[in-house]
Amino acid sequence: MKNDRVKELYRINERIRVPEVRLVGENVTNGIYQTGKALQMAEDMELDLVEISPNADPPVCRITDYQKFLYQQKKRKKEQNAKSVKIVVKEIRFGPQTDDHDYNFKLRHAKSFLEEGAKVKAYVFFKGRSILFKEQGEVLLLRFANELEEYAKVDQMPLLEGKRMTIMLSPKKSVIKPTVSKPTAKPNTEKE
Repeated sequence: MKNDRVKELYRINERIRVPEVRLVGENVTNGIYQTGKALQMAEDMELDLVEISPNADPPVCRITDYQKFLYQQKKRKKEQNAKSVKIVVKEIRFGPQTDDHDYNFKLRHAKSFLEEGAKVKAYVFFKGRSILFKEQGEVLLLRFANELEEYAKVDQMPLLEGKRMTIMLSPKKSVIKPTVSKPTAKPNTEKE
């Protein structure tokens, strides 16, 4: 089922129904050809005519082995996904009357998250009537952002959404520590 969808992504051979195509590739002379002639050239080489850019005028085609072409496209997409940056958001929750010990504990965690390159979303959760202390929650979040000033920059100032007051912090580039893989211990195979 999945392979059928992948195969339908590109039109090949007789499915190409335009009067002329632009041929590109290493085994042909680049230029504009009648579709019939391009199909004949592909058949002579025992390869497929693959439409790689259908929106161009005329559509761009390549003479290649279709299975090999699909494999290369899949490989290229996998490489792009591997190079893409994944943004991690870590959340830290406070109460409006969080004491100093808990605050410092969460502050240390936030520093380590920022050094790893993760964004930090700190929020104060107001339960029941504690919403009366929203100024206290805002002061707590601003103090938190102020103490992390050398590690992070503020993306979003404290914002009250329902029963949560949230602040977003992202790491400064100078703070991020590169992840170093630990060497694995090799078993001792020598006999004494």
